[in-house]
Amino acid sequence: MFISEDIKYIGVNDHAIDLFEGQYDVPNGMSYNSYAIIDEKIAILDSVDKSFGDEWLANIDSALSGKAPDYLVVHHMEPDHSANITSFANKYPDTKIVSSAKAFAMMKSFFGTDYADRRIVVGEGATLELGRHTLTFLTAPMVHWPEVIVSYDSLDRVLFSADGFGKFGALDVDEDWACEARRYYIGIVGKYGAQVQALLKKAAGLDIKTICPLHGPVLKEDLGYYIGLYDTWSSYRPEEEGVTIAYTSVYGNTKAAAELLCEKLRAKGVKVAIWDLARCDMAEVVEDAFRYSKLVLATTTYNGDVFPYMREFINHLTERGYKERTIGFIENGSWAPMATKVMRGMLEGLKGITYTEANVKITSALDERSIGEIEALADEICK
Repeated sequence: MFISEDIKYIGVNDHAIDLFEGQYDVPNGMSYNSYAIIDEKIAILDSVDKSFGDEWLANIDSALSGKAPDYLVVHHMEPDHSANITSFANKYPDTKIVSSAKAFAMMKSFFGTDYADRRIVVGEGATLELGRHTLTFLTAPMVHWPEVIVSYDSLDRVLFSADGFGKFGALDVDEDWACEARRYYIGIVGKYGAQVQALLKKAAGLDIKTICPLHGPVLKEDLGYYIGLYDTWSSYRPEEEGVTIAYTSVYGNTKAAAELLCEKLRAKGVKVAIWDLARCDMAEVVEDAFRYSKLVLATTTYNGDVFPYMREFINHLTERGYKERTIGFIENGSWAPMATKVMRGMLEGLKGITYTEANVKITSALDERSIGEIEALADEICK
C-alpha cells in the first residue's frame, strides 16, 4: 500500500488475537502499522507485535527491494510496536535507531541494550533529513506512555501519530471508524486527556494532509472529523445528548426498574443505551458513558456495598477522569438500601458532575411509589 509516492505501508494484520492488552475484545482483530519512507536515506517507522516479526521483515525486504534501511524510527515502546527491534537490529547492523531518551532507557529494560553505539536521540523540534523528506519530531509524553514521540513529514504533510488516532480492528475488515476508535481511545488513552489536548495544540500548527497511526487505517479525507472527535474525547465533553443506563440485578427487580426507565425515556424521544454490567463487554459500556451526556447507575445493595460489577464499572470511570456529566441513581435493598450512598462516595472526587434531584429507591420490587420515582427521574433527565 502506498501512502504517497515515497511512503509505503509495511504493517501486518492480526486475526489470531482475542483480547488486546489482555482485556479488550477485538472480534475483528488488530493491525500493527509500520511504514517505510524511501528517499536518499531510507527510514522504517516502528516495528510490529512479536508474533509477526518474520512477516514484517519480509515486508521490509519487499518494499525496499532488498536494500538496507538507514534508520529505524521508534515512536512508541509498547511491545506491540517495538517487539522486533532486536531482530531488526541484528539483520541490519549498520542501521541507526532513532527515538527519545526515555525510549532508549526502556530498550535497555526490554532487550538488555540501549544501542549506545548506533542510537540517535531526538526530542522536541529535532529533525531527521532523508533527502526530499524531513521528519520533525514532537514529544507526546503520556499519550499514552512517557517516552512517546510523533513525527511530521513536511514534504507529503504526513503526521505519524503513534497510538493517537488508532482503533481496534484489522485493516482488511470494513467497519465504522468512530465506534472502534472511540472504544480504543477511551479504554487505552482516555485517562490522559490533558496530554492529548497538548498534542492537538502542537498538531494545530502543522499543515496535515494524512495521519498514519500505529493501529487502524491511514486517514486521508475529512481530517477535521477525526481531529474534532479527538478534541471532544480528550476534553471529556459529551459527544451526543443521550442517556446510558448501566445496571446490575440479582433477581430481576433492578433490571425491571432500569428497563422501565429506558422505556419511559425512549417514549419521550431520548436516545438511550442500556447495559447489564454482568453480561456485557465492560469497555462498551464505558465507551457509551463517555459518549452520552447523562448516566444512570442502577444496582442492588450487596453486603452493605454495591454489586461487584457496578463497583468495577465505577472504577473504570473514575480511573479515566469521568466528568462534565449528569448522573442519576436507582438503588435496591430489601432491608437497608445503601447503594446510592456508596456510589456517590465513589464518585465524589470527579469534576463537573451534576446529580439528579430525583432518584429511585426500591425495597425488593417495584411498587407504586418507586414507579412514580422512575417517572420523576425520566422527567428530570428530559429537562
